[in-house]
Amino acid sequence: MDSKQELLKHLEQEGFSREIINSFNQVERQDFVPNPYKEQAYENMALPIDYGQTISQPSTIAFMLDKLELGDGLKILEVGSGCGYVISLLDSLVKNCELYGTEIVEKLVHNSRYRLSGKQNIYIHHIQQDIGLPDQAPFDRILVSAAAESSLPQELIDQLKQDGVIVCPVRHCIIKAKKEKGGEIMAEEYPGFAFVPLIKH
Repeated sequence: MDSKQELLKHLEQEGFSREIINSFNQVERQDFVPNPYKEQAYENMALPIDYGQTISQPSTIAFMLDKLELGDGLKILEVGSGCGYVISLLDSLVKNCELYGTEIVEKLVHNSRYRLSGKQNIYIHHIQQDIGLPDQAPFDRILVSAAAESSLPQELIDQLKQDGVIVCPVRHCIIKAKKEKGGEIMAEEYPGFAFVPLIKH
């Protein structure tokens, strides 16, 4: 089994910030994976979390967090919050933030709510129709933990504040986009990633 220290060293070698590395040190990944995979919790690989979903590779999560331009006092949405691991990392990275997660698998919602029950600033929503949380919009940051089919979902761009940032996988790329004045979207594309698909009902 790879140790957490080996994972932290790997993230350091990849050049991630001390703040991001500290968040991976503070949040125990083994608490978010099913029992059969706990021995692999600190390997730099995606792992199943049941119901056809996965917990993403740590270095991929770190990359997305780095691109999100995080800061204190933000209103942040994670789409596809799964087991609650990424939103826990976000909570350890930022202060005085409202963190919202959406998930379509009801049992994963119940599991993550249970794990995060002590966090008064984290709100996990079971979503069946909408993408994101239109009723809570706009958001300063949006992180999508599943891959859109062909482009950034317009529904999520509409939920982003001016000067807000969205980081979203599209096919095998990660897209970072910023909503400029007038609603113009400035996007950067980073290829070479794999995610479970973003599901729309």
